[in-house]
Amino acid sequence: MSGEIGQDRATGDDAQGDSGPGMSGTSTMSDLGRRLRETRKAKKKTLRMLAEEVGCSPSMLSKIENDQAAPSLRTLHRILAALDTSIVHLFAGDASHDDISLMRADARPSVRVSHAAEAPAILLERLTPTFPELMLDANIHTLEPGADSGGDIQHAGQEVGYVLQGRAELIVDGKSHFLGPGDSFFFASNLPHRYRNIDPGVTRILWVATPATF
Repeated sequence: MSGEIGQDRATGDDAQGDSGPGMSGTSTMSDLGRRLRETRKAKKKTLRMLAEEVGCSPSMLSKIENDQAAPSLRTLHRILAALDTSIVHLFAGDASHDDISLMRADARPSVRVSHAAEAPAILLERLTPTFPELMLDANIHTLEPGADSGGDIQHAGQEVGYVLQGRAELIVDGKSHFLGPGDSFFFASNLPHRYRNIDPGVTRILWVATPATF
């Protein structure tokens, strides 16, 4: 699936906030910031070094690491890429690697991302477990009205999605595609891509990617 404190220097990115409409029935993954900080230190990178790679200020990165701000989808992807890790790997110790994994509807772990301070948020509701060997990653992207991914993302792999509710604009390689309930899409992840909610209400998209990027 983009400075100063409260805003990403490169893309006007990053914010914090509480769960919005249509985001009940999930439990936010705690300690994301702490895990990012521990991984950064293990990689022997300073805040300034990582901030330069990501394209945000050290102060913004510090707020993210201290769970005082939530990065946008684009910025989270850049942080994970710069640290050569993923959400799957960050939380791998919390999951047992069984042949079958069940997640109840009222207890899906999630990650909250936001484009800017006080801006509408996106909740990534995990459908797949977190273990290092995961090859297929699936989430429900729940977008508040007006939410967007914060800029183009590019990485290796392939993605497929299905709109469960609402309407969205998906922009792949500079071309806009307008999607409604029941519409699906597929694209190569190396193409620059981003998306936004164009519905007055909540939009929900079932999103599957391989390999596990987040």
